[in-house]
Formats: sequence, structure tokens, C-alpha cells
Amino acid sequence: MKKFASEFKEFISKGNALDLAVGVVIGGAFGTIVKSLVEDLIMPLIGLLLGKVNFSDLFIQLNPSEVALAKGTTLAAAKEAGAVVFAYGNFLMTIVNFLIIALAIFLLIKAINKLRKPAVAPVEAPTTKACPFCKTEIPLEATRCPHCTSELP
Repeated sequence: MKKFASEFKEFISKGNALDLAVGVVIGGAFGTIVKSLVEDLIMPLIGLLLGKVNFSDLFIQLNPSEVALAKGTTLAAAKEAGAVVFAYGNFLMTIVNFLIIALAIFLLIKAINKLRKPAVAPVEAPTTKACPFCKTEIPLEATRCPHCTSELP
């Protein structure tokens, strides 16, 4: 049992496990922020542009013969009345949440990768050239090859 406890302690204290835990906590908080962004800011604007549609109240009643609902009944009122509903509005909002989270993560990763790229070192001018006769590397200013003693043009 002591070996198991020490192995677990070693695992949990490694950077990867701690990074994962921090990532999960931050991801949960980020998801809450994006959910609020979508539900409180984006979807009301889209609903207004589409004719004052509240996406969370979009549903199809599956048992109209058993429960009569007035036109314009909210999803909460329909469920309270005992209607069986196909609540596709909530699903649409969830899809929009996912797409915005995916876009935000994509942009974040793209920014991090841009910061991580090593600076491209400037290309230095060559200081040597190949001897046309013996193909040995010699200084650019050389007028005679030190290896084959040929005169260079």
C-alpha cells in the first residue's frame, strides 16, 4: 500500500497532472463565460434580427392530442403543462456555444503558436567559396587556393 501511495504522490506531483488539473478548471470557467456570452449577448441579438425569436423557447410538441398549448407558449410552460416536447432551440444554442468555444480555442492556440515560433535568424552573407579546381572551401578574398595552389579568377 505504501508503494501505491508513493507512486500516486509522484504521479500527482508531476507537471503534466498539475497542468491537466489547471486546464480543466480554467476550461470550466471559460465554458461558463462563453455560455453567458452566447445566451445573454449573441442569441438575443440573433433572435431580434430574426423577428424577436427566443431560441430557448423553440420546440415542437410531440403530444398535441393530449395537452393543448396556446400559440407562443414558452418551453417552461409547456413542460409544466405536461407536454412532451422536442426542444431544438436549446440544442441550437448548445451548437452555437460549441462553435464559439472552438473558435476561441483555435484563436488562442494560434496566438500561442505565433508567440512560440522562433525568430528567424537573418541569413548571413557567405564568407567562403568553393575552389573551381579542387572544390575545397576557401575564403572569398583568396586569389590562390591554399590546397591546390591554383590561381583563382
